[in-house]
Amino acid sequence: MDLPIRASLLDVARAAGVSIATVDRVLHGRSGVRARTVERVNAAIDQLGYRPDPAAARLARNRSARIVFVLPSGTNSFITLLSQQLQALAPWLAEQRALASVQTVDVFSPAAVAQQLAALQGRCDAVVVMAQDHPQVRAAIDDLVAHDTVVVTLVSDVPSSRRSHFVGIDNVAAGRTAATLLGRFIGARPGRVGIVMGSRALRDHAERLFGFEQVMAAEHPHLALLPPIEGHDLSDRTEPLVAELLAREPALLGLYSIGAGNRGIAGALEASGRAREVTWVCHELTPYARRALLDGTADAVINQDAGHEVRSACRLALAGVHGERVLADQERIRIDVFLKDNLP
Repeated sequence: MDLPIRASLLDVARAAGVSIATVDRVLHGRSGVRARTVERVNAAIDQLGYRPDPAAARLARNRSARIVFVLPSGTNSFITLLSQQLQALAPWLAEQRALASVQTVDVFSPAAVAQQLAALQGRCDAVVVMAQDHPQVRAAIDDLVAHDTVVVTLVSDVPSSRRSHFVGIDNVAAGRTAATLLGRFIGARPGRVGIVMGSRALRDHAERLFGFEQVMAAEHPHLALLPPIEGHDLSDRTEPLVAELLAREPALLGLYSIGAGNRGIAGALEASGRAREVTWVCHELTPYARRALLDGTADAVINQDAGHEVRSACRLALAGVHGERVLADQERIRIDVFLKDNLP
């Protein structure tokens, strides 16, 4: 049996008496098209039973889609992993008629992030950004969307903005998982637990802390939580803060590292001679966290797959640019838990 011939974008344009570019603007709800023209295009779509062909839409573009990743500056090893995964994805992006680049910014400065995002207006088709959930950042994201730029948030969400998708784990669940692991590893011994985070201003860190505190209070009340240390995800800033904590708390039983800076934490634990006494749960399977697991300094690592996140962010960005369908299950980022016995 012969399959029906699929209507093309050109067929719709001819039936409506407009250009392909005008049909594309109507399909994506962009401004600049008169109401009467929109009606003609929609009537042609209904008459022809047109459904977008993603592959054809990409081929019809006279240039590659441009994606810009705005990531934290500094020495965060997980950010390095994200950048490496994006480089590895370049051949696939080329096949999709797309290219991606990375810009870095101080994510702890909302004004700097907002300024960087504003500078991208009209210079790219999609932005993937990792930043604070702050009014200035939200406004900058909304301005990008208003100028027909697709925005995807990565790792740390800005949910009240007009971003199209968030790519990352359930951070409250990740914090709860850390508390369960730490509590079970320590057992029934009463004592204190230290917390190291980048900043409460980062939504992913705040959510992890919330989940961690929930479980610790409900299931491990014999463990007292100390006020969090904020190290801005920098090892050289985190190491002396943890060293001071260890000196001040000789009976410290556990340590939860919510963000980056694991190299500094490992250094402080090893220098104190208590690396095997203090139970340490941290995030992201970076080379430093892997080494800490193998030598027994760290007890568990909660991980989000950097490769999966980069691939998902690019798929979602391109889906937004081309008006393609999104498969939600494909884009769900899992929480991985690694011990030294199940390292990949």
